[in-house]
Amino acid sequence: MLYHMLEPDTLDEVSKKLAAVIPAGLQHLREDLQKSVRAVLQGTLTQMNLVSREEFDVQCEVLARTRAKLDALEAQVAELEKRLPSR
Repeated sequence: MLYHMLEPDTLDEVSKKLAAVIPAGLQHLREDLQKSVRAVLQGTLTQMNLVSREEFDVQCEVLARTRAKLDALEAQVAELEKRLPSR
């Protein structure tokens, strides 16, 4: 399952802010609007194939560790190549 970068609380906050601008005579629509806006935002963000901030941070850490291992292996190969007899 793919996630989005906005946390559920953020989606709730956005939908509440949009619902808050409803004129006083239409307050009975506020809850429906909040639910609809949240569902639309959730669906759109899910379709965009974004990941959560937590998953992004985890993948950055994995990438950093992988990069460090690659650098160490490259240095090791270079050292081994120096030890080979010249051709």
